[in-house]
Amino acid sequence: MARNSVSFRSAALAMAAVLTATPAVAAETAAPHLDGAALSALWAVPFIGLLLSIAVMPLVAPHFWHHHYGKVSAAWAIAFLAPFAALQGTQIATFEFLHVMLLDYVPFIILLFTLYTISGGVYIAGDIHGTPLTNTGLLAGGTLIASVAGTTGASVLLIRPLLRANDGRSYNVHVVVFFIFLVSNIGGSLTPLGDPPLYIGFLKGVDFFWPTIHLLGKTVVLAVILLAVFFAIDTYVYARDRRRRADPMPDTHQQIKFHGWRNIMLLAAVIAVILGSAMWKTDAAVDVYGVHVDLPNIARVIALLGLAALSLWLTPIAYREGNNFTWGPIAEVAKLFAGIFITIVPVIAMLKAGEAGAFAPVLALVTNDDGTPNNAMYFWLTGGLSSFLDNAPTYLVFFNAAGGDPQQLMGPLAGTLAAISAGAVFMGANTYIGNAPNFMVKAIAEEAGVRMPSFFGYMLWSAVFLLPCFALVTWLYFV
Repeated sequence: MARNSVSFRSAALAMAAVLTATPAVAAETAAPHLDGAALSALWAVPFIGLLLSIAVMPLVAPHFWHHHYGKVSAAWAIAFLAPFAALQGTQIATFEFLHVMLLDYVPFIILLFTLYTISGGVYIAGDIHGTPLTNTGLLAGGTLIASVAGTTGASVLLIRPLLRANDGRSYNVHVVVFFIFLVSNIGGSLTPLGDPPLYIGFLKGVDFFWPTIHLLGKTVVLAVILLAVFFAIDTYVYARDRRRRADPMPDTHQQIKFHGWRNIMLLAAVIAVILGSAMWKTDAAVDVYGVHVDLPNIARVIALLGLAALSLWLTPIAYREGNNFTWGPIAEVAKLFAGIFITIVPVIAMLKAGEAGAFAPVLALVTNDDGTPNNAMYFWLTGGLSSFLDNAPTYLVFFNAAGGDPQQLMGPLAGTLAAISAGAVFMGANTYIGNAPNFMVKAIAEEAGVRMPSFFGYMLWSAVFLLPCFALVTWLYFV
């Protein structure tokens, strides 16, 4: 069988690997309390160390990183957990580990795994030639889809057709970079289905269509500018691209055919499961060493895994082989983000401590001298932290800093909530780790042979093309 072929056995092993990452249920106990106000900023060192490892090691030690990135991620996680358990006690260390794994990481990776599996069974056959107009159309379409299917769903669904359309070009990095900007981030700003921060807001009482109304203009401004800039860049590069690479999938003048409609239905089922679990209100929960895992969360994880299994069962292997589908990208995301979720625990705790925490000077910037909210600073601080931290808890920190009352935030403080929402969603595009699909798209593109920018190289792209756009949005809407 070919190197990139997929068997049910390998799929089952991959699913088993995800499932075994779930900690065992412990005896019921009272939940310890982590006081973020008592933590020194030094507790952020493991998180910063992991980020620097992701940024630097692929450049200075690529062979080592390729074979041992999972061990590096685990080492930084242990560098936090071991001293934390020694100084704070094993009880609170165990609780915080289980809390972040059961309530944050496992739901996160199961959703990604499910979307990755299902979208890998959607195959567009035939000739898609990556002209500037075609590429711009794919980016525009993906930007629209992202608020319905989610940035992760839209990204994993469309990145492979986009890569195949451009696989004969000698330079196509910019295509993937702008795809991350638009489809993996900015496009998810219009509904709670689009991006996790807005989903958190929905769970906190923000109306479902509130982002659609209040972020539409900002999203359109960004999308139009970036699509126009991309079209200009791609037109220039396409015209100069006289030296073509050997096309691994040369044009055969075949009619474009869409395969995998069952998987499209399964993607719709994923959306229904997410919405259904959010609307299911119950006090029923399973206690895992003081961590209360509510019944809707458990049901959602089980349902998502069932949908992934259905996709593996119903999809002909030829579709996945046509997509060059492998488990490598999702394995990379799972290993690296496990370390990120663990090492981020003290950082989020210090942020949640507000004025009493180590980051109090940062949070103080969002309030004017007269006590009114500084919406521009809400936008940039929420966005700046979301570029490196998990954007969902970052959104929640600033949501609470602004009062935490959804009726007030949707009414008199609508500008503040819009700034928080836009910052969390838009600026996830600033780095590879700002939003989950960013790193997955990078991994898929690299597996397809695209030489993606390094961590800092990508940040140079975002600084040049995104930051001026964000400055314009600030001037138009938040000053």
